[in-house]
Amino acid sequence: MGNLKRVMISLPNQLLQEVDGYVKKSSGNRSEFIREAMKLYLEEKKKQEIREQMKTGYLEMSAINLQLADEGIKCDGPTIYFYEEKLAESE
Repeated sequence: MGNLKRVMISLPNQLLQEVDGYVKKSSGNRSEFIREAMKLYLEEKKKQEIREQMKTGYLEMSAINLQLADEGIKCDGPTIYFYEEKLAESE
């Protein structure tokens, strides 16, 4: 990790003690723990943003999708009726 910057952060004592407990168990150090935690946090934030974008997209497209489905039903309706008639005749 050659491209590192040193930063200073303030943490509540309880949180720091919890971090130190995990660090001690894993034989790592605080910096590694904080780096990993930040990476995981950013990944989760990106996933949330993508979910929100998809939700917005689906909501925006819902009216168009409903219209297309309605048009499809209108076109397929006679075909389905004809198909069901033929099935009934063959029984």
